[in-house]
Amino acid sequence: MSKVKYYYDSETLSYRKIERKKRRTVKYIAVFLLAAGLFGFLTVFITSQYIESPKEKALKRELSNMQLQFELLNKKMDEAQTVLEHIANRDDNIYRLYFEANPIPEEQRRAGFGGVNRYKNLEGFDNSKLIIESSKRLDMLTKQIVVQSKSLDEIAKLAAEKEKLLAAIPAIQPVSNEDLTRMASGYGYRTDPFTKARKFHYGMDFTAPRGTPVYATGDGVVVRADSRSSGYGNHIRIDHGFGYVSLYAHLYKYNVKKNQKVKRGDVIGFVGNTGRSEAAHLHYEIFKDDKRINPLNFYYGNLSAEEFEELLKHASLENQSLD
Repeated sequence: MSKVKYYYDSETLSYRKIERKKRRTVKYIAVFLLAAGLFGFLTVFITSQYIESPKEKALKRELSNMQLQFELLNKKMDEAQTVLEHIANRDDNIYRLYFEANPIPEEQRRAGFGGVNRYKNLEGFDNSKLIIESSKRLDMLTKQIVVQSKSLDEIAKLAAEKEKLLAAIPAIQPVSNEDLTRMASGYGYRTDPFTKARKFHYGMDFTAPRGTPVYATGDGVVVRADSRSSGYGNHIRIDHGFGYVSLYAHLYKYNVKKNQKVKRGDVIGFVGNTGRSEAAHLHYEIFKDDKRINPLNFYYGNLSAEEFEELLKHASLENQSLD
C-alpha cells in the first residue's frame, strides 16, 4: 500500500493530504517507458556495433580462416600453373617435335567454358568475388591438365609406334662382315653377267660361301619363302610394317616359313646360287611403299664409320653384277 503524503497549508495553518492526479500519473509512466525503451535500444545498438557475441566471434574466425584457405589455394594453383606451363613447353618443343606431331594450339590449351553462367550459385555472398575467381581458376587449371594429359597419352602412343618403327626398319647388313668374301655389286646401273648389257641393278650383292647365314635386317613377318619369283630363285620377303619390305634372293635353303614372325638378327636362310645367279651370293633389296630403294642407306645398325666408308666405296663401282 502506497504511503499517504501531506503538505502544510499556511493559510489554514493545517496539514492537507496531497491528491495525485491521474493524468500526471499516466504522463510519468509514459515518460518512464519511453526512456526505458530508448535506453534499451541504445544499449542493443551499441552492443551490436561494438561488442561481438560469441557466435559472431566464431563466424568471424571461420570467415578469416576461409579467406586464408582461399589465399593458400590460389598460391598452390599458381605453382601448379607454373609446372603445367613447363610441361606444356616441353610437350610442344621437345616431345611433339621429336615425334613429328603438331603442337597443341595455345587457344585450345587456354579455352574457357562457354554457355550458361557456371557460377551463378556462388553469387550474392560477402566473398562471392573471391570464391568465383578461385573456382574459375581451378576449373581452367583442371581443363588444361585434361588437355595436357590427352597430349601425353598421344605422345606415349607415338613413342610406342616410334619404338616399333626403329625395330622394324631394316638396319643391319644381311651377311656378317666376318663371313663376307666381298661386296660384289651395289645399287645402280651395272653390267648384266649374262647379256653383258648395261642395266639397272635394284639391290646389293654380297658374295659369301654357300651355306653362310643370312640375317633378318629388321623385325617383321615372313610374307614369302619360295622360288616362284622369276630370277630370284629361293628367296624370302619380310614385311616390316610402315611400308618397308626386305628381299633376300638366291638362297641355298630357308630357316623360316611363311607367316613366321622374325626379329632383327634372326637367321632366316643361307647363301646359295639358285635362280638367275652367276656365283654363290646374296642379292638383297629393300622396298618402301612398293618402290625399290638403295639398301646402302640402311646399315647404320652394325657397321662402324670405317666399315660403312669401305662398303660405300665398293657399292659405288659400276662393275658387273652377279645376277
